[in-house]
Amino acid sequence: MGHTQFLGSLALAVGLSAPPGFAGPAYESVKVEAGKALFDAECHRCHADNSSDPSYGPPLTGIIGRAAGTYDDYDYSETLANAPIVWTPAALRAWMEDNTGFMPGTKMRHVGITDRTVQDFILSYLATLEN
Repeated sequence: MGHTQFLGSLALAVGLSAPPGFAGPAYESVKVEAGKALFDAECHRCHADNSSDPSYGPPLTGIIGRAAGTYDDYDYSETLANAPIVWTPAALRAWMEDNTGFMPGTKMRHVGITDRTVQDFILSYLATLEN
């Protein structure tokens, strides 16, 4: 099932069709749940959403607001270890869309999540992950 089909099915399942700019607790909850499902489908094979759960890549707990290449127990590429960026939602969005274009020299394979809604949902989920 593609991302668009998944999001449409999710909206139908919860009976919620949010108009552009809609914000509220129910929609935020749906965004986080969709973000978790999309994280599991797109990111979880290499990244944990729990810092005590080892994975191939660094865990993404507490990623928003953290300086790039600074998770202690991970061997980052030189490029990422020396990157002068902080993982803001905008930086994470750029990374999800084209990580190798955003930061040439990284050892992470290109992901290519270009759908802004999918990015929004994953970012909503990542914002809930604390160290």
